[in-house]
Amino acid sequence: MIEIGKSIVSLDVFKRKFVCDLAACKGACCVHGDSGAPLEEDEKALLEEVYPIVQKYMIEEGIAAIETQGTSVIDTDGDLVTPLVFEGGPCAYVYYEEDGTAKCAVEKAYLEGETSWKKPISCHLYPIRIKKYSQFDAVQYNEWDICAPACECGEKLQVPVYAFLKEPLIRKYGEDWYKELQIVAEELKEQKII
Repeated sequence: MIEIGKSIVSLDVFKRKFVCDLAACKGACCVHGDSGAPLEEDEKALLEEVYPIVQKYMIEEGIAAIETQGTSVIDTDGDLVTPLVFEGGPCAYVYYEEDGTAKCAVEKAYLEGETSWKKPISCHLYPIRIKKYSQFDAVQYNEWDICAPACECGEKLQVPVYAFLKEPLIRKYGEDWYKELQIVAEELKEQKII
Protein backbone atom coordinates (compact mmCIF):
# COMPACT_ATOMS: atom_id res chain seq x y z
CA MET A 1 0.00 0.00 0.00
CA ILE A 2 1.22 3.47 -0.92
CA GLU A 3 0.21 6.62 0.97
CA ILE A 4 -0.85 9.54 -1.22
CA GLY A 5 -2.48 12.50 0.53
CA LYS A 6 -5.21 11.16 2.80
CA SER A 7 -5.44 7.89 0.91
CA ILE A 8 -3.67 4.56 0.87
CA VAL A 9 -3.42 3.06 -2.61
CA SER A 10 -3.10 -0.67 -3.20
CA LEU A 11 -0.13 -1.81 -5.29
CA ASP A 12 -2.62 -3.58 -7.59
CA VAL A 13 -3.81 -0.14 -8.79
CA PHE A 14 -0.27 0.26 -10.22
CA LYS A 15 0.46 -3.36 -11.17
CA ARG A 16 -2.78 -4.57 -12.75
CA LYS A 17 -3.66 -3.75 -16.36
CA PHE A 18 -7.23 -2.80 -17.34
CA VAL A 19 -9.12 -1.27 -20.28
CA CYS A 20 -12.90 -1.73 -20.49
CA ASP A 21 -13.91 -3.88 -23.45
CA LEU A 22 -17.63 -3.20 -23.86
CA ALA A 23 -17.76 -5.21 -27.09
CA ALA A 24 -16.79 -8.30 -25.06
CA CYS A 25 -18.52 -7.80 -21.70
CA LYS A 26 -21.62 -5.88 -22.93
CA GLY A 27 -21.64 -3.74 -19.76
CA ALA A 28 -21.99 -6.71 -17.41
CA CYS A 29 -21.01 -4.59 -14.37
CA CYS A 30 -24.30 -2.69 -14.78
CA VAL A 31 -26.42 -5.83 -14.74
CA HIS A 32 -24.76 -8.24 -12.28
CA GLY A 33 -24.06 -8.05 -8.58
CA ASP A 34 -25.53 -8.48 -5.14
CA SER A 35 -26.24 -4.79 -4.74
CA GLY A 36 -26.50 -1.53 -6.66
CA ALA A 37 -23.62 0.85 -7.26
CA PRO A 38 -22.21 2.38 -4.05
CA LEU A 39 -23.17 6.04 -3.62
CA GLU A 40 -21.61 8.89 -1.70
CA GLU A 41 -24.01 10.81 0.53
CA ASP A 42 -24.19 13.87 -1.76
CA GLU A 43 -25.02 11.61 -4.73
CA LYS A 44 -28.38 10.77 -3.19
CA ALA A 45 -29.56 14.35 -3.87
CA LEU A 46 -27.90 14.35 -7.30
CA LEU A 47 -29.84 11.24 -8.33
CA GLU A 48 -33.09 12.82 -7.16
CA GLU A 49 -32.24 15.91 -9.19
CA VAL A 50 -31.33 14.13 -12.45
CA TYR A 51 -33.94 11.37 -12.33
CA PRO A 52 -36.64 13.36 -14.19
CA ILE A 53 -34.08 14.03 -16.96
CA VAL A 54 -32.58 10.52 -17.25
CA GLN A 55 -35.90 8.70 -16.94
CA LYS A 56 -36.53 8.94 -20.70
CA TYR A 57 -33.43 6.80 -21.37
CA MET A 58 -34.24 4.11 -18.80
CA ILE A 59 -35.98 0.77 -19.35
CA GLU A 60 -39.54 0.45 -18.05
CA GLU A 61 -38.48 -2.00 -15.33
CA GLY A 62 -35.89 0.48 -14.07
CA ILE A 63 -38.46 3.26 -13.88
CA ALA A 64 -40.84 0.93 -12.01
CA ALA A 65 -38.04 0.00 -9.58
CA ILE A 66 -37.32 3.66 -8.81
CA GLU A 67 -41.00 4.52 -8.48
CA THR A 68 -41.27 1.70 -5.91
CA GLN A 69 -37.89 1.92 -4.13
CA GLY A 70 -36.76 5.51 -4.66
CA THR A 71 -33.79 6.96 -6.53
CA SER A 72 -31.37 5.40 -4.01
CA VAL A 73 -31.68 2.67 -1.38
CA ILE A 74 -29.88 1.21 1.63
CA ASP A 75 -28.72 -2.34 0.88
CA THR A 76 -28.51 -5.31 3.24
CA ASP A 77 -25.01 -4.21 4.33
CA GLY A 78 -26.37 -0.81 5.34
CA ASP A 79 -24.71 0.99 2.40
CA LEU A 80 -26.28 3.68 0.22
CA VAL A 81 -26.58 2.29 -3.34
CA THR A 82 -28.53 2.59 -6.58
CA PRO A 83 -31.68 0.46 -6.67
CA LEU A 84 -31.78 -2.75 -8.72
CA VAL A 85 -34.57 -3.78 -11.08
CA PHE A 86 -34.76 -7.05 -9.09
CA GLU A 87 -32.49 -8.78 -6.57
CA GLY A 88 -29.20 -9.67 -8.26
CA GLY A 89 -30.39 -7.95 -11.45
CA PRO A 90 -29.56 -4.81 -13.38
CA CYS A 91 -29.14 -1.35 -11.94
CA ALA A 92 -32.37 0.61 -12.23
CA TYR A 93 -30.53 3.28 -14.25
CA VAL A 94 -29.51 0.88 -17.03
CA TYR A 95 -30.52 1.07 -20.67
CA TYR A 96 -29.54 -1.18 -23.56
CA GLU A 97 -27.97 -0.39 -26.92
CA GLU A 98 -29.29 -2.23 -29.99
CA ASP A 99 -26.49 -4.82 -29.67
CA GLY A 100 -27.55 -5.58 -26.08
CA THR A 101 -24.77 -3.60 -24.38
CA ALA A 102 -25.90 -2.25 -21.01
CA LYS A 103 -25.11 1.39 -20.39
CA CYS A 104 -25.93 4.07 -17.83
CA ALA A 105 -28.90 6.38 -18.42
CA VAL A 106 -27.36 8.97 -16.06
CA GLU A 107 -24.20 9.06 -18.19
CA LYS A 108 -26.27 9.17 -21.39
CA ALA A 109 -28.02 12.35 -20.21
CA TYR A 110 -24.61 13.83 -19.33
CA LEU A 111 -23.17 12.96 -22.76
CA GLU A 112 -26.25 14.51 -24.40
CA GLY A 113 -25.50 17.75 -22.51
CA GLU A 114 -28.65 17.52 -20.40
CA THR A 115 -26.93 17.33 -17.00
CA SER A 116 -23.58 18.37 -15.52
CA TRP A 117 -23.15 15.19 -13.43
CA LYS A 118 -21.60 12.24 -15.26
CA LYS A 119 -22.61 9.34 -13.01
CA PRO A 120 -21.90 7.99 -9.51
CA ILE A 121 -18.18 8.17 -8.79
CA SER A 122 -18.07 4.46 -7.83
CA CYS A 123 -19.22 3.57 -11.37
CA HIS A 124 -16.76 5.96 -12.97
CA LEU A 125 -13.90 4.57 -10.86
CA TYR A 126 -14.59 0.87 -11.41
CA PRO A 127 -12.57 -1.44 -11.04
CA ILE A 128 -11.29 0.72 -8.19
CA ARG A 129 -13.34 0.60 -5.02
CA ILE A 130 -12.81 3.08 -2.20
CA LYS A 131 -13.29 2.16 1.44
CA LYS A 132 -13.54 5.17 3.72
CA TYR A 133 -11.94 5.09 7.15
CA SER A 134 -11.89 7.91 9.70
CA GLN A 135 -8.31 8.96 8.85
CA PHE A 136 -7.92 7.88 5.20
CA ASP A 137 -9.46 6.28 2.10
CA ALA A 138 -8.30 2.84 1.01
CA VAL A 139 -8.07 2.90 -2.79
CA GLN A 140 -8.18 -0.72 -3.93
CA TYR A 141 -8.43 -2.72 -7.14
CA ASN A 142 -11.53 -4.94 -7.17
CA GLU A 143 -11.17 -8.15 -9.16
CA TRP A 144 -14.39 -9.49 -10.72
CA ASP A 145 -14.50 -12.34 -13.24
CA ILE A 146 -16.89 -10.46 -15.53
CA CYS A 147 -14.05 -8.00 -16.17
CA ALA A 148 -11.70 -10.67 -17.57
CA PRO A 149 -12.00 -9.14 -21.09
CA ALA A 150 -10.96 -5.74 -19.67
CA CYS A 151 -7.94 -7.31 -17.98
CA GLU A 152 -6.96 -9.05 -21.24
CA CYS A 153 -7.38 -5.80 -23.18
CA GLY A 154 -5.35 -3.89 -20.57
CA GLU A 155 -2.55 -6.49 -20.73
CA LYS A 156 -2.50 -6.34 -24.51
CA LEU A 157 -2.35 -2.53 -24.51
CA GLN A 158 -0.15 -2.37 -21.36
CA VAL A 159 -2.42 0.16 -19.62
CA PRO A 160 -2.31 0.07 -15.80
CA VAL A 161 -5.49 0.62 -13.81
CA TYR A 162 -4.42 4.05 -12.55
CA ALA A 163 -3.76 5.26 -16.13
CA PHE A 164 -7.06 3.90 -17.46
CA LEU A 165 -8.88 5.66 -14.61
CA LYS A 166 -7.07 9.01 -14.84
CA GLU A 167 -10.26 11.06 -15.40
CA PRO A 168 -12.29 9.61 -12.50
CA LEU A 169 -9.30 9.62 -10.15
CA ILE A 170 -8.80 13.33 -10.87
CA ARG A 171 -12.55 13.85 -10.46
CA LYS A 172 -12.37 12.19 -7.03
CA TYR A 173 -9.04 13.42 -5.65
CA GLY A 174 -7.86 16.30 -7.88
CA GLU A 175 -4.99 16.99 -10.29
CA ASP A 176 -2.29 17.33 -7.60
CA TRP A 177 -3.17 13.96 -6.08
CA TYR A 178 -3.04 12.31 -9.51
CA LYS A 179 0.34 13.92 -10.31
CA GLU A 180 1.69 12.47 -7.07
CA LEU A 181 0.24 9.08 -8.05
CA GLN A 182 2.10 9.27 -11.38
CA ILE A 183 5.37 10.14 -9.61
CA VAL A 184 4.92 7.14 -7.31
CA ALA A 185 4.20 4.93 -10.35
CA GLU A 186 7.47 6.04 -11.98
CA GLU A 187 9.39 5.33 -8.76
CA LEU A 188 7.82 1.89 -8.52
CA LYS A 189 8.83 1.17 -12.13
CA GLU A 190 12.41 2.30 -11.47
CA GLN A 191 12.56 0.02 -8.43
CA LYS A 192 11.08 -2.80 -10.57
CA ILE A 193 8.19 -3.21 -8.11
CA ILE A 194 5.72 -2.86 -10.98
